[in-house]
Amino acid sequence: MLLLLWFIFHSIYIITDGISDEEKQADLAVILGNKVNEDGTLSIRLEKRLESGIALYKKRRVKKILVSGGLGKEGFYEGNKMKDFLVSKGIPGSVIIVDNKGDNTRATVENTLRLQSKLHSNSVIVVSQYFHVTRTKKLFKDKGFNNVSSVSPDYFEWRDLYALVREFPAYYTQ
Repeated sequence: MLLLLWFIFHSIYIITDGISDEEKQADLAVILGNKVNEDGTLSIRLEKRLESGIALYKKRRVKKILVSGGLGKEGFYEGNKMKDFLVSKGIPGSVIIVDNKGDNTRATVENTLRLQSKLHSNSVIVVSQYFHVTRTKKLFKDKGFNNVSSVSPDYFEWRDLYALVREFPAYYTQ
């Protein structure tokens, strides 16, 4: 019973934090990767994340955008495909940094922090699905980087229920 209550309260916290946008500005948006389809097109989830990043840039809430993902089983580097999408939507290539070694959330955070001094970034806005941003922000904070906020797209699907369950142990074990 205690574990169930803990899961419920934790899920409420993740959802509330994930859908909140404090309207902060930052030096860098970090957009986490997601599936690239076998034909090279982006999954809807990934497009929605990128559209959120575009909105941040166009509203001048961020100066640069870091796209992070790995090599998917479909044979495409997520970061490269993400950059292509952003450029096709009018974002200058000069403000986009590609991390093709962001195979998971922890790798994305570590790679971003390694680039921090080169990018002159003292603040970050994490862009991912609502259920994912709380853990990502926690990983940044665990590494001593506290000036981190988040934005998530207004996109929801049934598989989010699975993701919420998955995030519960992931939050405490990563």
